[in-house]
Amino acid sequence: MKKILIVDDDIAMGEMCKELLKSRGYVSDVVASSKEAIEKISMDGIYTIVLTDLVMPEMDGIEVLKKVKQQNPHIDVVVMTSYGTVTNAVEAMKLGASDYITKPFKRDELIIIIEKILQMQRLEGEVDRLRSELGEKYTFGNIVGESVKMRKIYEIISNVSNTEANILIQGETGTGKELVARAIHYNSTRKNYPFVKVDCAALSETLLESELFGHEKGSFTGATKDRIGRFRTADRGTIFLDEIGNIPMTVQAKLLRVLQDSEFEAVGSDQPVKVDVRIVAATNADLEDRVEKGLFRRDLFYRLNVIRIFLPSLRERMDDIPMLVSHFLSIHNTKNRKTVEGISREALGKLMSYAWPGNIRELENVIERAVILCKGKMIEPVDIPLYQEKTSFKQDLSGKSLQILMDQVERQIIVNTMELVEADKEQAAKILQISRASLYNKIKKHKITELL
Repeated sequence: MKKILIVDDDIAMGEMCKELLKSRGYVSDVVASSKEAIEKISMDGIYTIVLTDLVMPEMDGIEVLKKVKQQNPHIDVVVMTSYGTVTNAVEAMKLGASDYITKPFKRDELIIIIEKILQMQRLEGEVDRLRSELGEKYTFGNIVGESVKMRKIYEIISNVSNTEANILIQGETGTGKELVARAIHYNSTRKNYPFVKVDCAALSETLLESELFGHEKGSFTGATKDRIGRFRTADRGTIFLDEIGNIPMTVQAKLLRVLQDSEFEAVGSDQPVKVDVRIVAATNADLEDRVEKGLFRRDLFYRLNVIRIFLPSLRERMDDIPMLVSHFLSIHNTKNRKTVEGISREALGKLMSYAWPGNIRELENVIERAVILCKGKMIEPVDIPLYQEKTSFKQDLSGKSLQILMDQVERQIIVNTMELVEADKEQAAKILQISRASLYNKIKKHKITELL
């Protein structure tokens, strides 16, 4: 239950406020000193509103406000003031007070303020809940993006995760194929069992076969002890075969048997091993072309290609760049103990006009470098050399076009907020931290006719 703490050295005034709140169903406690109030807040942790007198001995209401906000910035503070100290009340508002009320006040005045604050707390809680739901629905862990193409990817992941279908992920280098594979695994019924990655391009034919299927001691030069292999390690879980287009034909035959019969023999053994493994494969190659050239088995391709996911390049989802930049900025601020606050409009325009041949991986590297070398609070164009002259892609989203993108984002935020508060402009303005007049002007600017 939400509880209110009343702080007033005038005991009679404090008790009057308590009875008034009680008559409307609110639970409150009364203390007569600032010191006792701070102790109760730190010990109890149950108060969501503090109603404090402004002028008190030992510690005034301004100091109470500061200490409350230090302990818990989510507690709303209302200051009570007499006519002669209204200036101090305004100062309290600047320091984070939610509202103030002038003594003597009418009974309904206090109730209106308390109810308004509680309603705002409910709305903020709802915003946090919706934000959490959107995060779970559209990010799948570290996958970031809300573009149309990425929403389709999320939908596919949701549909296939709890099935046993094999998955083939295709996309350019750096588009996030492993992140998608992990999202599929950790949203499936196999999530409590191993996720095992194998980089098929990094190993020779003999080593790859041993890595996948294991070997017996003495089966080849250097096999000094038995090895169980990645398929057995991944039993009941998921194996992720990255760059599967590079697997030699001999290994492809053994992999096909695993897909058909769920069994294999380790190198140097004739004893079949049964496994229960889901296969997720990835490649940046055109497997159909490799099939036609005789470099990849057609029957293996059909077995792997039950569900195929095509990941878009970053240049195909440029509208996700601001969100990706924010995501990487947070990560690399923490990693490198930096406090870069954001990116300038000009620097964002530079990012939006680049080809990104290395895709998301390249963008993350650029942001990490910028965070480390940035001398101010904002990333500026000088912090992000991109060698544009080496690319053939040209998309100028700076200036007017970038403003269009930013306007679209602002318009959607306003629409979402107004829907949440049922078109109450005063509440929406507070959530958005702008004046009601500014909100009205923005509604007119974006021609949100249903809100005019």
